[in-house]
Amino acid sequence: MATPDYPTYERVCVRPLINCKGTLTMYSGSVMLPEVRQAMAEASKKYVHIEELIDGVGRRIGEIMQTEFGLVTNGCAAALCQVTAACVAGTDPDRIARLPDTTGMKNEVVTLRTHRHVYDHAIRMVGITLVEVDDDPDSLRAAFNERTAMVALFGDRAGDGAMTVAEIVDIAHGHGVPVFVDAAAERPDVPNPYLTDGVDAVAYSGGKCLRGPQASGLILGRRDLLWTAFMNGAPHHSIARPMKAGKEEIMGLLAAVEQWVQRDHDAEWKAWEGYLQTVIDAIGALPSMRTSIRQPGRSNVAPVLHISWDTSAIGIDPNEVVRQLSEGEPRIEMGGGDGLSIMPYMMEPGEDAQVAARLREILESGVTLGNG
Repeated sequence: MATPDYPTYERVCVRPLINCKGTLTMYSGSVMLPEVRQAMAEASKKYVHIEELIDGVGRRIGEIMQTEFGLVTNGCAAALCQVTAACVAGTDPDRIARLPDTTGMKNEVVTLRTHRHVYDHAIRMVGITLVEVDDDPDSLRAAFNERTAMVALFGDRAGDGAMTVAEIVDIAHGHGVPVFVDAAAERPDVPNPYLTDGVDAVAYSGGKCLRGPQASGLILGRRDLLWTAFMNGAPHHSIARPMKAGKEEIMGLLAAVEQWVQRDHDAEWKAWEGYLQTVIDAIGALPSMRTSIRQPGRSNVAPVLHISWDTSAIGIDPNEVVRQLSEGEPRIEMGGGDGLSIMPYMMEPGEDAQVAARLREILESGVTLGNG
């Protein structure tokens, strides 16, 4: 076979992997859909005016997703930064240029204490102070003042406490403050549940369940707010200027959004269940083997297989299995701990058989150790 005239992972001594962990950025998110790759290749062949492209794509995404507008960003974390900057600096060129110096601007973002997470760094980098409140209406109302720029919610935890999203929105809007939801790894369903509850904007990763470009994010919501977020990002000279979404990512994400409403999500779910059944069939007869399937939460929406066993019968612990899977061929990455967890969300057809065979091989070697 002829050697390809382009770089490959193997040429730079990187081993590709079978992803049984989900849409984690550490494991490069998802594999782009064929339509996405085609759209990106076509976009790379011509020049365009980025402002015109953002406008045209934003209107098209809004049409598909049944909202006013859709803004493409350089990942969901970039979306957090740009929307926050929009709420703080607005469209004022001098204020945009001064960030993260927020002197004289609204510079507080209210969030529920239970909604704090590592990704809020992208909000804090704008120069704001995060104001934590308890999950009750009185605590939330007391947090608003003339410096409050935005309310930030983490989608995975939104509505799980004493207040619903709609109630939080009602309180925030009563103080003239917009509400923004980080829903990075969630499904961008149509109609959108967060927008239905009245939030001003909601952000998703383009490289997770949408299977668009890994370096892309999607914000849905009010056109005026999203256009202001664009003014606080590339190609403008702003705090989010380093977070550039190129024409290829913009068109690639549009292709992913168009495919999202065409994909057979029920068939995908059945395929994932089939992948897990392949594994169960391969290892189910091994001594003391226990398997169960857990239904997902809001993020990484796919069934998850949990596998555990008695180490007196199979003399190898889950973390050692994880190590051998990662170091073996093919390289397989899955969750460990008190058992194994297999998330089929990012698995490709045929990989289930490879995972099942390799997992059985390792566990069978442990049966000998356990009986010894």
